[in-house]
Amino acid sequence: MRRQVKGQQVRRELLPDQSKELLRELHLLTREGNLNADALRKLKQVNHLMGLLRPAMEDIQSRHGAPVVVDAGSGNAYLGFILYELFLKDAEGGTLMNVEGRAELTQRAKERAERLGFKRMEFQTAHLETAQWPERLHLLTALHACDTATDDALAVAVQKGADHVAVVPCCQAEVATLLKESRQAVEPTLGLLYQHAWHRREFGSHLTNVIRALTLEAYGYQVTVTELTGWEHSLKNELILGRRVHKDNRQARAKLEALLGSFGIRPKLARLLGVEPTPRTAPAPA
Repeated sequence: MRRQVKGQQVRRELLPDQSKELLRELHLLTREGNLNADALRKLKQVNHLMGLLRPAMEDIQSRHGAPVVVDAGSGNAYLGFILYELFLKDAEGGTLMNVEGRAELTQRAKERAERLGFKRMEFQTAHLETAQWPERLHLLTALHACDTATDDALAVAVQKGADHVAVVPCCQAEVATLLKESRQAVEPTLGLLYQHAWHRREFGSHLTNVIRALTLEAYGYQVTVTELTGWEHSLKNELILGRRVHKDNRQARAKLEALLGSFGIRPKLARLLGVEPTPRTAPAPA
């Protein structure tokens, strides 16, 4: 990748309605208006996500006069600011709520929104488990919410009936621990998949996201799992998109319960939503 993009070439990296003023506020552009390598990486990732979120935003804006968009675990709120500028800034209604556990980041983002005149951006300092959520929300995003924070975000989306959900999971560690604890209750041949600690981390990460996607399906979402950006931009780039099309899906629910039962685990997302593993017969002693 180029180390820096300068001058007229910068415009080529931006979306049509994207302003340099906002990107300077987000420190993605230098004072001279250039993009360094780290900023270019972040911008490519977020802008690619904008393209993937566009159908969801257009859908909720066409059906709701004042849609509620939530960025859960928003960090510096890059995603929230860019979403707001592209889709809500010039719209008649709609709110973008950013929820972040670190007070200093919330305060900084709030001050930035005031400078920019983004009046319908809201900020809450809270961990996702204890946040105050609107009664109804229409799109929930979570970009790199670490480990079980992604589960907290997905549970909120399901419980509040979000029309759309988009998460890029990060640092999935919980299931690896659960697999280690449940190994004796699992069919021996399955246990070989994660016998070694390295494999357990990798397999646990994969299984975590399989469970998340299947959980969304169980609650009536049509799910797409895809790559967010190339590996040169981020090693954590699996994107799970969900669009609610039914109230629930009993077949997917049965598959989810069976999958959890096969591995003898009940991760946080299942606990939050009250999903129980299907009991399985313990393997005969060797």
